[in-house]
Amino acid sequence: MLTSLALRPPPQGLARLLRARPWLSPSRAAYGAAAAAAAEGTRPRLLQALAARGRRDLARPPAQRLQWRVTACRGPEGAAGPRPPAAGPGPGGSPGASAPGPAGAPAAQGPAPGPAPLQLPRPPPAGLANTSRSVPGPPPNLVPPSLGEPTPRPGDAEQRCCIAGDPGGHQSGAGSCPPAAGLPALIAALAYCYLRDRLSKEDALLEAARINNVLEVNRLVQEGADVNARHRLGWTALMVAAISRNSSVVKALLAANADPNLGDDFSSVYEIAKEKGLHSLEVLVTREDDFSNRLNIRANFKGCTALHYAVLADDYLTVKLLLDAGASPLQKNEMGHTPLDYAREGEVMNLLRASEAKFQEEQRRREIEERRRFPLEQRLKEHIIGQESAIATVGAAIRRKENGWYDEEHPLVFLFLGSSGIGKTELAKQTAKYIHKDVKKGFIRLDMSEFQERHEVAKFIGSPPGYVGHEEGGQLTKKLRQCPNAVVLFDEVDKAHPDVLTIMLQLFDEGRLTDGKGKTIDCKDAIFIMTSNVASEEIAQHALQLRQEAMEMSKKRIVENLEDVQMADKITISKQFKEKVIRPILKAHFRRDEFLGRINEIVYFLPFCHSELIQLVNKELSFWARKAKARHNITLLWDREVMDVLADGYNLHYGARSIKHEVERRVVNQLAAAYEQDLLPHGCTLRITVEDSDKQLLKSTESTEKSKVPTLRLEIVEKDSKSRKLEIQAPLNPENITYFL
Repeated sequence: MLTSLALRPPPQGLARLLRARPWLSPSRAAYGAAAAAAAEGTRPRLLQALAARGRRDLARPPAQRLQWRVTACRGPEGAAGPRPPAAGPGPGGSPGASAPGPAGAPAAQGPAPGPAPLQLPRPPPAGLANTSRSVPGPPPNLVPPSLGEPTPRPGDAEQRCCIAGDPGGHQSGAGSCPPAAGLPALIAALAYCYLRDRLSKEDALLEAARINNVLEVNRLVQEGADVNARHRLGWTALMVAAISRNSSVVKALLAANADPNLGDDFSSVYEIAKEKGLHSLEVLVTREDDFSNRLNIRANFKGCTALHYAVLADDYLTVKLLLDAGASPLQKNEMGHTPLDYAREGEVMNLLRASEAKFQEEQRRREIEERRRFPLEQRLKEHIIGQESAIATVGAAIRRKENGWYDEEHPLVFLFLGSSGIGKTELAKQTAKYIHKDVKKGFIRLDMSEFQERHEVAKFIGSPPGYVGHEEGGQLTKKLRQCPNAVVLFDEVDKAHPDVLTIMLQLFDEGRLTDGKGKTIDCKDAIFIMTSNVASEEIAQHALQLRQEAMEMSKKRIVENLEDVQMADKITISKQFKEKVIRPILKAHFRRDEFLGRINEIVYFLPFCHSELIQLVNKELSFWARKAKARHNITLLWDREVMDVLADGYNLHYGARSIKHEVERRVVNQLAAAYEQDLLPHGCTLRITVEDSDKQLLKSTESTEKSKVPTLRLEIVEKDSKSRKLEIQAPLNPENITYFL
């Protein structure tokens, strides 16, 4: 409310009084600027500006705060000299407040001011060291001229006037106050009190780290400030202390568990201004005031850690503290530079070189220990259901490569065979996640259905000189140049043109590829994975036959040993079947023995067994249960019989996708219809049940005709554990709609 009053133009009567006595007004320009600010909707900025001025003056003792207000009442010239006379209304008007004396004599003055008090430095109050920077200062036209000037002690009359706070300025004598003269100070004080409680401890921590205030840093940390909190433009307190060479603050922050490997989110002045919707000058001033003014405004600092900034500041002590705390000397910023790339010749460079060698050895030892504790096969099984034989084959080949037991002159090449939706592409993705931390660069996927024509080979390696798109490069060669040891997936390779397979001969044999510009790319460390649906029908039928035989054998020995029943689902394809059935099909399709000869491993993906289907159904239902809880606060429950019913929707040719579609048709459709009909109270618990079913937990494969098809229904579980079925109105069936011609 006070802010809105300050932004309004003065009333007509007050305006006439101010025009008659302009020296009483704090600043006539202030009202114009305030009105413009209000017109532009910048009242919060004005409030912050006044708050910034008020905080600096509230830091004074009470006596000095009173002088500041008296000075605002007296005007810019009343502090040190005589008070100017009030201008009369003009000829023929009423006389002014004071009449001039004899010719050449000075005008009448008010009470003589007392001696000027001693002006001492005013340190900022504890916990608010950052307020002078986090909140921008007021524009010049919004601050009365006398706000920042040291003033002598006012007389008693002026003190009485200002303390009484005469709003109209009607007190007689020299102690009369101008109208609304103390209003800006009052607004500043209230704004300061309002913003002080809302200034986060993290902002104060950033400023304390910049000015090397260790006591303030320790106090804020003890009060629960987040040491890893970021400035609104992206940096942390540890980065501020590192670039400012404040090693004592760095030590305190590291002791408070600050992460030395966090990267800066600030890229450059112009990029951040565009991203945040700010003016580039505002970003530049904030960067220089709150971080450092010794950095290039055009350089890209995205991903720089505190160690990068300590090296840029050439601070040996801070660099050593960060390295001892676990900072990685091998971590790269967005430009791909390590801290060593920014080091100067001297102690810092020598320390970084020694730390890099030590860190590499320690990192290799940790990776080996991690592989022993969590082998690749175990990690892949967390994301892929079934396919134990395929996982074991891929894991063994990658283990040879990681431990140095492989041929360095040839890359690893896999061919994944099996039905659609059975886990071939997912296994390639999880392998890339295991090998590379940055999956975006370390995993290259090419859908070979886009390379069915002869002329589309140019997209693979790039157009030759003189053709359109020559400078862009090929889809594969451009990405392999960025990451030569990537995991490359050629999805559905059987759909590619034979000329593309000709290019792969060179790629798979010697691990090199020449692009359209004539440049050779060495990619012997890469892993190439091809997927294909060729011979998927033969593989599926053979697997089903093997499972049927295993099931019959287990039935004969079910009384003797129950363990055989559990082991019946684990089957392997014989070598004879691979040589007599699969290889002729592959040779007939690809038509090249040399192409098949360059493949290290042919991995077979088998259809899911019943236990694996139950896992797939449970995984899919769990996915929708999380969605229901997050979006609508609905708890979804089900039992084993529901999973058995949904598992019957498995289609051999569509794999796991058929289970996904079955859950959507029979469960998610009912949820959506019940929600649309407002049958689901907020925060309720739903249970999926089976109706018209005589299914057993151990279902026989020889199923008979059922009189009724099992159906799934939704029930609401009440607080007393009783359930109530939902009467969901079924949508219209298109087959039952009558069309009128």
